[in-house]
Amino acid sequence: MPRGHLTYEDRRKIAEGLAGKLTYAEIARRLERPRSTIGREIARNGGPHGYHAARAQQAAEWRARRRPNPPSTTQASADADGRDPQAVRELEERLTARFGGIPTMAARVMACLFVSDTGHMTVAELTERMGVSPASISKGVGWLEQVGLVKRERDNRRERYTIDADVWYRAWLVGMRSMTLWADTVRDGVDVLGAHTPAGIRLRTASRFFDLISSDMAQAAEHYRRTFSDAGGRPQGQETTW
Repeated sequence: MPRGHLTYEDRRKIAEGLAGKLTYAEIARRLERPRSTIGREIARNGGPHGYHAARAQQAAEWRARRRPNPPSTTQASADADGRDPQAVRELEERLTARFGGIPTMAARVMACLFVSDTGHMTVAELTERMGVSPASISKGVGWLEQVGLVKRERDNRRERYTIDADVWYRAWLVGMRSMTLWADTVRDGVDVLGAHTPAGIRLRTASRFFDLISSDMAQAAEHYRRTFSDAGGRPQGQETTW
């Protein structure tokens, strides 16, 4: 398979392949490129539903202009803990793809923070690692802050964005809120459409479903909170009653 950077023609064919519902493996075969290369290219440029050849080419050119000097052979082969940097990058991309329901840039930021040992990074560090503009980072972080998945902390004159061990607990609470809102909204719809009409009956059934899911999620969250509190871990003092 050929090595080297993807060209605009390659990216145009990737976009055509996505539009044609081809798998990553099929696109890679047609371009005679590794599947991992195609997966990284799509993940870092909007995902399968937001990929555009022209924008991807512009982003690649922007990254090339600001790319630092290549690391030494030792740095390229393993980090301080002996981990393969390429494998870590591929893990980030898989996590990004699995964060369903999260905007692509927010998912990429979350994946970067999640695999970092410190759990926190500055805008400059995220920009260098992800190869995107600070404005893109800010947009992704803004969404994550809004739903409580990332915290902003001041480090002298710099801001750091932090993800901690409780992130999945907080994400679960966000999901609970969503289920509660769905149940309330659908229940209101029953009053609007009429409890005995076909549409009203359909919405009443949906309301019961969301109520049940919300209750189950609340019990699971409370079980997690009590288990970790009793063990001296986290989280503590979180309310799970809605």
